[in-house]
Amino acid sequence: MLSRVADVLVPFVGRLSVTADAHTELAPGTIIAANHTSLADPAIVLAALRRLDVEPVIMAAAGLWRIPLLGRALVREGHVPVFRRTLRAADALGLAAAALERGRLVLIYAEGGLPRRRDAAEAAPGTFHSGLSRLAHHTGAPVVPVGQAGARRVISGNAAKQIAGLTTAPLRRPNLHVHVGAPLQLTGDDAVRTAQARTAVTNAWRTAAAHLGETAALAG
Repeated sequence: MLSRVADVLVPFVGRLSVTADAHTELAPGTIIAANHTSLADPAIVLAALRRLDVEPVIMAAAGLWRIPLLGRALVREGHVPVFRRTLRAADALGLAAAALERGRLVLIYAEGGLPRRRDAAEAAPGTFHSGLSRLAHHTGAPVVPVGQAGARRVISGNAAKQIAGLTTAPLRRPNLHVHVGAPLQLTGDDAVRTAQARTAVTNAWRTAAAHLGETAALAG
């Protein structure tokens, strides 16, 4: 349901385009790793993936499960709550591993949060947490890197700017782009695997940003 809703709503707030590497494969039991820049980008990524006939399980902040209608939908569809900075944080990896074993695809945001910037400009992904590396190592699942650009043109900054951005987006309809990279198998120790994943997601983001003409971002 979330993917279908995203697919309907995203065209109202922006012009979404999607590209993929030549050897991209989104097979059952794959981890999808995306960069996280805005409250809008999960919907944008879901809409892009649905165009590729993929509806993943999402690993997301547990607070979303407290929102009445959304929470019920998240539970019903088997999405994975992440209780950040608590003793329950590790439980999310077990639930994600179980979803992969069932043949689901799992979407993870390895940065673990949003950037603290207030401008709407693009920037490379921040530091990755180790959860993605540990999940890939434990399950042996391939990782497909996804880069999105333009979400900050919809929502970014403080609360007032976010509300203003979302309100005016249907009029502005900024360009949005999602690029899906080829799958890779993470190897080496935890630090090396984490670096491999971040590099792959960064490359996918650079491709997405280039489609929007974000040359300043690519130089950073």
